[in-house]
Amino acid sequence: MTDYLIKILNATVYDVAIKTPLDEMPALSKKFGCRFLLKREDLQSVHSYKIRGAYNKMSQLPAAALKKGVLAASAGNHAQGVALSAKKLGVKATIVMPVTTPEIKINAVKALGANIVLHGDGYSDCAEEAARLVKETGVTFIPPYDDPDVIAGQGTVGKEILEQAGRRLDAVYVPIGGGGLASGVAEYVKAVRPEVKVIGVEPEDSDCMERSIAAGKRVTLDNPGLFADGVCVKKPGEETFRICREKLDAIVKVSTAEMCAAIKDIFEATRAICEPAGALALAAAKKNARKGETCACIVSGANMNFDRIRFVSEETEIGEKREAIFEVRIPEERGAFKKFVAKLGKRSVTEFNYRMSAADHAHIFVGIAVKDVKETATLKAMFEKCGFPTHDLSDDSIAKDHIRHMVGGHARNAVDEVVYSFEFPERPGALMEFLNAISARWNISLFHYRNHGADHGKVLVGFQVPENERKDFATVLKAIGYKHADVSGNAAYRYFLGS
Repeated sequence: MTDYLIKILNATVYDVAIKTPLDEMPALSKKFGCRFLLKREDLQSVHSYKIRGAYNKMSQLPAAALKKGVLAASAGNHAQGVALSAKKLGVKATIVMPVTTPEIKINAVKALGANIVLHGDGYSDCAEEAARLVKETGVTFIPPYDDPDVIAGQGTVGKEILEQAGRRLDAVYVPIGGGGLASGVAEYVKAVRPEVKVIGVEPEDSDCMERSIAAGKRVTLDNPGLFADGVCVKKPGEETFRICREKLDAIVKVSTAEMCAAIKDIFEATRAICEPAGALALAAAKKNARKGETCACIVSGANMNFDRIRFVSEETEIGEKREAIFEVRIPEERGAFKKFVAKLGKRSVTEFNYRMSAADHAHIFVGIAVKDVKETATLKAMFEKCGFPTHDLSDDSIAKDHIRHMVGGHARNAVDEVVYSFEFPERPGALMEFLNAISARWNISLFHYRNHGADHGKVLVGFQVPENERKDFATVLKAIGYKHADVSGNAAYRYFLGS
């Protein structure tokens, strides 16, 4: 602890970094009955705290190492930190970035003068390529998180928080990818103010640190989620795992929808749009904080690809539980549709899909703006009391991501149909790889895809697979390697599209 405290106190970060403000969120604080503070690392010149650790590491390298140049592997924020540090120090930098990196981050790194190599789908692929290049060229690798000098640089964020918050502070919420920021903040806070909780935050689909701590050893994720690409790491660092296991008070996991809702909260408080990873801390604080507490939430990045804002907006209402989605069955008779619409009253309808599908009944897909989950339950009860059997689809991901955009009818001739959800890597050729492996043998009876920016593409596919070929079919899907799930029994699919 003493070693890291000394390292943090002596970190050289302010040649390139600024002391960012700790801003109040009065409206959100009033709503939750506690005090939310935002540590605005999005206001750094590269819109991320990563500049701190990168520069602290590079500024301490021997002159001979700097002369050869430096190399980093990064999804973007660490890349910009290394590129700016290299520019400041007058050295050559090469950055290996995933093919899935948002264009805004690629362009930002190029603008800082670094050479870019695009390779693989995530950080782990980049790290392997970076290791090969380091061996080949002899340049110095700048780790994104698993290095004492990098950790110390990031720890200056925790030092500033304690200086700015004063004595009234209960918890600091820190996003976790590889664990560099969480380790640095935890080392400083626990050395200086051990009574202040340090709580790590991970996405539900990218939780390598929590799983590792639970297992007592570092765990590797097969397919970490890419929506919060700034924390998309398959395996935590060795040193960061050690520190987080010893120093963190807890880890909270949040959903994509909860991240999106936090992005909206930050926008309303600051008029700034942070990236998904940047909103992790606030999302967890909203979920976990108790009344009367003061919570500092680190806004760790603001490199948002513009194309993803559409998806964030759609998910925000879900994250805040302010949209209810229902399947409502009404009799196929005169006046029934009008009766149902009348029951909606003056409520704001976010989506409405209706089509005749059978002689005696029809299924309506309807989205309604609500105040909270209690109102959702009240609406469902009201519809059923009026004689309309209702199914609540508000938490059904297949309904929200696909079915709502495809409602239109049942395929009566889709014999032996099975339906799977897939996550395709957003790279050229990914769809063709899939079709080459699958379409020559089994007919595709349904296909729906939506692009979500840097996230994996979410795809819903129907296949006609005879019962005696299901085992072979499962083997082929496994060999393709794309994350997938059989959703043939999904209620929304059966109501609106099933054969």
